[in-house]
Amino acid sequence: MDKIWWNEQWMGNPASSDEAMAAYVACSNVEHAHRVEGDLLLFVGELDQNVDPASTAQVVGALQKAGKRFTFMPLIGRGHGAAEGDYGRRMRMRFFVETLSP
Repeated sequence: MDKIWWNEQWMGNPASSDEAMAAYVACSNVEHAHRVEGDLLLFVGELDQNVDPASTAQVVGALQKAGKRFTFMPLIGRGHGAAEGDYGRRMRMRFFVETLSP
């Protein structure tokens, strides 16, 4: 859904439309959400102009459909790289401490 050219850098050069579709599916976080294991933290900046927040929402929906447990943190009023602000760093640290501590 977002910046097809970015993914295509690593997809090779599909010769047919069927091969191209298979390559897109193979690269899709939405298609593979059911395979997630362990703890997952997703951040998205509400105002991200680099990666459309709707892309993250699609992954969130696929994780929910698959019954996966995850933490989703939308950062309101923030753009791309939103998790690098003070609040995002604190949330990431808390997540690591809570999920990686014995």
